[in-house]
Amino acid sequence: MALFRLSISLPDQPGSLGALASAIGFAGGDIRELTVTKSEAGKGFDDLTVAIPGSDPTDLLNVLGSIGGVEVIEIKAVN
Repeated sequence: MALFRLSISLPDQPGSLGALASAIGFAGGDIRELTVTKSEAGKGFDDLTVAIPGSDPTDLLNVLGSIGGVEVIEIKAVN
């Protein structure tokens, strides 16, 4: 499994983080670390470390992009 560090924004409302976690699981990913960094202007900002099968995060990014209001700000491979 490959590890990726993501910085994301999502709607700051009940259920948003749960939907994000479910989508990551649907893509075959496993959240290894999660830090809520801030909340402002109706958005929450989180940093996550996610393990995914293989080494290409495209499926993960596609699934996250399909969730309304979720934006992947940055993604980096973790060595």
